[in-house]
Amino acid sequence: MTSSTSSTSSTSWTLPGLKLRDLTFDAPLDHANPTAARIEVFARIVTAPGGEDRPYLVYLQGGPGSEAPRPLEDSSPGWLARALREHRVVMLDQRGTGRSTPVGPDTALPEGAIPGAATLREATPSQQAQYLTHFRADAIVRDAEILRELLGARTWSLLGQSFGGFTTLRYLSVACGGIQKALFTGGLPAVGPQMDDVYATTWRSMAARSEEYWSRFPADRDRFRRLADAADAGRLRLPDGQRVGVERLRRLGHLLGASQGAERLHYLLDLDPASPAFAHDLAAALPFGGRNPLYAVIHESCWADGTATRWSADRMMPAEVRADPTLLGGEHMHRELFAEDPELEMWAEAADLLAEHEWPQLYDADVLRDCQVPGAAAIYFGDVYVPREHSLATAELLPGLRTWITSEYEHNGLRASGEGVLDHLLDLATGRRAA
Repeated sequence: MTSSTSSTSSTSWTLPGLKLRDLTFDAPLDHANPTAARIEVFARIVTAPGGEDRPYLVYLQGGPGSEAPRPLEDSSPGWLARALREHRVVMLDQRGTGRSTPVGPDTALPEGAIPGAATLREATPSQQAQYLTHFRADAIVRDAEILRELLGARTWSLLGQSFGGFTTLRYLSVACGGIQKALFTGGLPAVGPQMDDVYATTWRSMAARSEEYWSRFPADRDRFRRLADAADAGRLRLPDGQRVGVERLRRLGHLLGASQGAERLHYLLDLDPASPAFAHDLAAALPFGGRNPLYAVIHESCWADGTATRWSADRMMPAEVRADPTLLGGEHMHRELFAEDPELEMWAEAADLLAEHEWPQLYDADVLRDCQVPGAAAIYFGDVYVPREHSLATAELLPGLRTWITSEYEHNGLRASGEGVLDHLLDLATGRRAA
């Protein structure tokens, strides 16, 4: 399923305990039109000394809109050393991120991508939206298949974290024969047009998680209410003068979906809200910023399996949550967040157009039922981002998948556990550990 010959460039270098090969290749912006504009895609192949002949394991990053980790040594990120004992690890910068023709307002567009525009800032909202339709999991999988062919790998294995798991499921739906094993960490999505159900579930989960937090830190609730009052009155500001509204403030709840997130939120709310420390720490803690615009602009589309999003998270927000700002949000995108952040404001009209876009189907349930690829999935019992109910239903479609349901970790368990989660999944997938 590759899309014509790709040109490549490659450099090699080392880190303590690691050999690295940086590989850049080109791919069609639109895989349905391979003769049109082309983008660059970047991957870093990480190898332990003596591991040059080990099979490839492709790490698919969470997001959407975030580049792959940048290793500093063989234990950074914490799961890397475990992976390298059996594999060469491919760190793929998904298109639009890192060194893979990044999406940004002033980044040079590929030649011929948008007639009359050198950057997305110069493009019309309609042109921006059309360009951004090419950055979902379906296109990422096509890029990965070009890379697999370039590396001469008949098959390789996948490790998908969060959105990377969504991409892994797409891979199984369209190129099952190229996968040796598939590992999911907090990333088994719903199959079919169920995104409204997903967001309804995540709102309920976040409301319950909020109450758990306030029970643990009861004084913080009044502190948060005072912040919400200030936000509502337009008085809550970041160091650069940006106004933080109630909905943007509510998104601090995303911290509660990760290990030690409750403690991080408490330490933030414990600061004097008039202090520079609070303003700077608040800015750092808010999600959906300008560094990775794809995370905001196409976030809901990753759940859209053959449907339009129509601002699903906003539509499914319960009335009781809307009325009480202390019932926090997580990865719930609202249109008004674009108006509050100057770095996101330019994307607002394109995001509106994308919300009405009828996204094509990502997953094929019939193909998944026939796919015999062995695999394992960590399903986090209390995951507030990817609900376990939907993950378990999807797991039933995959005959070779073994599941591990655990309350020991949150959504970031792969990173937070060091080698623990990956070790468990590799043992499950290879039969070294009983389910």
